[in-house]
Amino acid sequence: MKRIIFAAILLASYPCAAADKINDRTVKVSEQDKNMNLAIAEAKRTLDDFLALSKKPPDGASNFKLKVMLSDDGGVEHLWFIPFKEIKDGFAGVLANDPQVVGSVVAGKTYAFKREQITDWGYELNGKQIGSFTVCALFKTMPKAEVARYKKDHGFVCEN
Repeated sequence: MKRIIFAAILLASYPCAAADKINDRTVKVSEQDKNMNLAIAEAKRTLDDFLALSKKPPDGASNFKLKVMLSDDGGVEHLWFIPFKEIKDGFAGVLANDPQVVGSVVAGKTYAFKREQITDWGYELNGKQIGSFTVCALFKTMPKAEVARYKKDHGFVCEN
């Protein structure tokens, strides 16, 4: 049976989400999705640079976050952690999304995870969302008007 990956576009608890901005949503994606797998590979390839930047952020940078693959008997889900920190055997962070599939975790609680579980990273720089490769991959299959709204309301910067 093919597993389904769930990826939240924003953070469910995104602090700047005003009433007039487009809301967060969860999107189901096949584990075979080429765009998503390329996005995850790029995030992993650039993870060391991101981690170094998060330790010495430039002026205007904030909200450093990691997207992490979690699984339990309910399935697989990719969720954002903000803030996060490196610990002896990996990382720990506060779960920022309300899980839709994985029932063994709760938003707002701190959990430890391994580097291998990290599938994306992102941060804000002067109001723009940098990184968030999996979000940009989701944009490729979403209606253009919806993508434009996410970019306008939340500052996503995507290469393609």
